[in-house]
Amino acid sequence: MTAFATSPATTALEPKTVPPFAVIPGAQVQQVLEGREKKVIELVEQTYRTHAAGDSVNPPSYFLRFPDRPTSRIIALPASIGGQVEVDGIKWVSSFPDNVASGIPRASAVLILNEKTTGYPLACMEGSIISASRTAASAAAAADWLTRGQGRPRRIGFFGVGLIARYIHTFLNAADWSFDEIGVFDLSAESAEGFKGYLERNGTRARVTVHHGPEQLIRNSDLLVFATVAGQPHVHDTTWFDHNPLVLHVSLRDLAPEILLASTNILDDVDHCLKAGTSAHLAEQKVGHRNFVNGTLAHVMEGRVPLANDRPIVFSPFGLGVLDLAVGKYVYDELASTGQLQVVEDFFSELRRYG
Repeated sequence: MTAFATSPATTALEPKTVPPFAVIPGAQVQQVLEGREKKVIELVEQTYRTHAAGDSVNPPSYFLRFPDRPTSRIIALPASIGGQVEVDGIKWVSSFPDNVASGIPRASAVLILNEKTTGYPLACMEGSIISASRTAASAAAAADWLTRGQGRPRRIGFFGVGLIARYIHTFLNAADWSFDEIGVFDLSAESAEGFKGYLERNGTRARVTVHHGPEQLIRNSDLLVFATVAGQPHVHDTTWFDHNPLVLHVSLRDLAPEILLASTNILDDVDHCLKAGTSAHLAEQKVGHRNFVNGTLAHVMEGRVPLANDRPIVFSPFGLGVLDLAVGKYVYDELASTGQLQVVEDFFSELRRYG
C-alpha cells in the first residue's frame, strides 16, 4: 500500500485572501518619487545591505534578443527581497536604441509586484521611471561612498546624455553635490547640446562644456558618468585616466579590459557583473581570474574594502532586480497609504476551486 503524507488533522491553515490588483501609471510613480531622491538613495543603500546579508533572491537576468534587430533587446529581471520590503516580482524592460531617432525614449518597462504570502500580483507599474531612479540612486550612493575621506570631485563629465544621465544629475544635485565644471560628450551633437540646455535651464552654476571628443571629456573630469548604449568597449587608452578619476560605469560595456585591470573595481554584485559581455566579464576572460575585483559597494559600506587614491576607481553596477522591487514597493505603499491606488476590480475572477 502506498503511503501518502498528510498534514495533521489538528493543523489549521492560515486563512488567505486574494489582494486587490492595482495599475500604477508613470504619472503616479513620478508623483511619489519626485523630490524624494534622498529617500530613494537611502532605500537603495539599505537594499544593497539586505542583498549582501543573503536576504534576497536575485537570479540571472534573461536577455531576449532578436536576430532581425541585433541592437534591441528585452530583459527579464525576476527577484525577491526580504528585510523591511518583503516583496517578490519581476521587471520586464526593453531597450530599442532606434527609438531615439523617432523621438521616443529608448527604454520602456513594466514592474510586477507579487505578494509574498499568496504569490498573487499586487500591481503592474510603469517601470522605466523606477528603473531610472534606482539606477541614479545607485550611482549617487556609489559616488558618495567611494569619495569619502577624499573630498568630493568638482569636475564631472557625462559620457552619453540620455534619460539616465539626466536622472543621475538630478540625484547628485538632490544629494547636495555641486560642481565647478560639467563636461558633456555624446556621439549625437544634438543630444549633447540638448543636455547642456537642460543643465542651464535647471540653474546650474557650473561652467558647462560640450566636448568634441572622448579624450577631452575624460582628461578634464574627476568624476565620470558613462551612460551609453554601447555593446562593446570603445574607450581603450589607459593614459586618459592617469589623473585617477572616479568612474561610474553605469552602461557597463564602454571600457576596455585594460582600463579595468589598471583600476580599483567595485561592483554591485560580482556574479551578475561578470557575465553578458560586460567590460568586467571581458577582463575576467582576458586574465582568467577575478582578482582584479576589489569588492562590492556593500563591502565598501561595511568598511571592508580599502580605496587607494593612486589609481582610478571604477564602479560597475549590473543593476539588480531587488532594487527595482524596493523602489516599486515604496511607490506602492505610499499610494496605498493615501488611498490613491487605481484598483482593477475583479482582475482575478476565477477564485473557486470547483466553480
